[in-house]
Amino acid sequence: MTFGLNIIIVAATIVVSLIAFSNTALLERLKFNAFLIKHHKQSWRFLSYALVHAGFLHLFVNMWVLYSFGGIVEHNFIGLFGGRGYLYYILLYAGGVIFSTVFDFGKHKDDPYYSAVGASGAVSAIVFSSILFYPGGGIYIFPIPFALPSWLFGILYLVYSVYMGRKGADNIGHNAHFWGAIFGIIFTIIAVPGIIKSFFEQLF
Repeated sequence: MTFGLNIIIVAATIVVSLIAFSNTALLERLKFNAFLIKHHKQSWRFLSYALVHAGFLHLFVNMWVLYSFGGIVEHNFIGLFGGRGYLYYILLYAGGVIFSTVFDFGKHKDDPYYSAVGASGAVSAIVFSSILFYPGGGIYIFPIPFALPSWLFGILYLVYSVYMGRKGADNIGHNAHFWGAIFGIIFTIIAVPGIIKSFFEQLF
């Protein structure tokens, strides 16, 4: 089983993030900033922010989750579409990167002090795509000592993201998590027309 494209994305993100940890100019150049996108036409920030992270733990969690779930999704796309599966996977990942910032772009486009980093939105898209493929799978969440069914995790995660996004009590991009997840669901349903039928067949 070869997960080539996912491994390349993980490796590239790790390399760029590690360099940016000690290169403030690079970090500033790549991070998401809605004000600079709107007023200075720096549209590359819609994508580049996913290559940099806020710290080692942030990077490790995102890349471990991407490594764990991305290979499953990539394998399914390749199994369904052959070589075109790689294109579907990159569209899912890149689309998750972009779509997860749309809400915050609208909200912060005139705020020069708001910025964000990390691949969390795209990782959410990948995770929720994998849930559609394997709704009966289990996902462990510390400190719960047993695996939650992936479909239940998906529901709880969306509710939690909406609640925390409205509360705005921390610096985590809950809105990006939510919209990345929504994109992953919509994209997979469109790309794989029989996925809904398969989803419910696996559940029941």
